Amino acid sequence: MKDFWHKSWVTRVVSLLIAVLLVIYINYTQEGFMTQGQADRTKQTATQTQTVKVPLQVSVDTDNYYVVGYPAKVSVTLEGSNALVTSTVNTQNFRAYIDLTNKSIGEHDVHVHLSGLSNQLAYTISPKIVHVNIQRRKSTTMPVQIEYNKTAVARGYKLGKASVDPQQVEVTGARGEVDQIDQIVAKVVLPNDITHTFERQVNLIAEDRKGRQLNVIIEPATAKVVVPISIAKKEVKLELIPKHENTSKVYSLTAKNDYVTIYGNQSALNKIKTLAVPVDLSAVNASTTKMVPLKLPHDVIKASMPQVSVQIKVANINN
Repeated sequence: MKDFWHKSWVTRVVSLLIAVLLVIYINYTQEGFMTQGQADRTKQTATQTQTVKVPLQVSVDTDNYYVVGYPAKVSVTLEGSNALVTSTVNTQNFRAYIDLTNKSIGEHDVHVHLSGLSNQLAYTISPKIVHVNIQRRKSTTMPVQIEYNKTAVARGYKLGKASVDPQQVEVTGARGEVDQIDQIVAKVVLPNDITHTFERQVNLIAEDRKGRQLNVIIEPATAKVVVPISIAKKEVKLELIPKHENTSKVYSLTAKNDYVTIYGNQSALNKIKTLAVPVDLSAVNASTTKMVPLKLPHDVIKASMPQVSVQIKVANINN
């Protein structure tokens, strides 16, 4: 047996087996030789960096103070394991805040803090410091004004009295801002050549005397604006007027409709008693029915019908 291990071919076989086992071991520990479960675990524990925007909350006595100047959101860059970063970004179960509870009235530079974040994550905040202005809080009630482009209304149409609901709103903000308010306005942009009543829910804006928008809270933030747009109308009798008759014939004209409703400027309509309808008889040699278009006077925008049916009876004058 002792001689067996000293034989050269035995030594070569054993060396070969050891080399093969060593290669298998090395390959097994490489990523490309991992099982699916091992690959998933490696992926979950890999380091990841991701940036999210989160609302910036303010700790302050909101009953007495109002804060302006800080951004609505801050950027938070998270670094840690893939699984933990992904879970944190998806749930966002942490908050960014500034603590002003011990700050006095005036301007301050304060640090942004995070709470509720896992201690296994590294993070950076941008901006790290924000500039705020703490002022006394003030609330008041103000009427809502309406602004709109009156020249957009189509020719012949008229504007009624615009209305807004609600007519008054509550305004809250820093005393310095609230004291500058000249008006709370609902601004409406009417489409060009509009011919119908306009209704829209619009955002309300607080403006100072120079038309600059102020940073205050308006409650409610929107209002319903109604701008009535209408056109005057009048019913008038149609007056059939024969034109280019043949002198050897007798014509009898009868309109299917005796009256028509016309629309337009009220002062123009007041002057119109009847609507003349010229009927061209130059090509009419026998009884027939003819569609005659209505010719509208100046400042009459439209009529309830564009043409009228006229029955024409023709007889020879010798008969």
